[in-house]
Amino acid sequence: PIVATLSHIPVILTAVLLGTAAGAAMGFMFGLFSFIVWTFTPPSPIIAFVFTPFYSLGEMNGNIWSLLICFVPRILIGVVTGLCLSLLNKLFANRKNMNALIYGASGFLGSLANTIFVLGGIYLFFGKQYASAIETQYTLLLGLFGTIILTSGIPEAILGAVFSFAVGIPVKKIIEKQR
Repeated sequence: PIVATLSHIPVILTAVLLGTAAGAAMGFMFGLFSFIVWTFTPPSPIIAFVFTPFYSLGEMNGNIWSLLICFVPRILIGVVTGLCLSLLNKLFANRKNMNALIYGASGFLGSLANTIFVLGGIYLFFGKQYASAIETQYTLLLGLFGTIILTSGIPEAILGAVFSFAVGIPVKKIIEKQR
């Protein structure tokens, strides 16, 4: 019922390479793209109402909270990644060879923030409607979301960590050499 995505990778890389503000701006663009897709060509029409106020299915309608779910978690990818990178760089400033941990943890946490805030927003603002749309009991929704975090969210976060480290570090070195 949830569409897994790798679209968070450019947001993570932007935050790693250009900073928190640029990462947040790229997250906004990711949110805007998601909004357009979910409004006009939803990957799963039965749940599109949670991502856009302009889509409805029977009695289930999107609203202002749909915009919050569509944009805020995506923006937070850049914010969390950038802030974690900055904080971890300060914490480990005197230790060598910590880049893998610093970059990897930042990408991992940025990606996980998206997953947690999307699912949390769905549960908080549309829980009963969402459960009805996917034909499951509302009482089972938290367990379902936990499964989604384990099966999609964690693998996406691992990819965020790998790309943050594997691409972020070498490109950052190139950027710094050109300055």
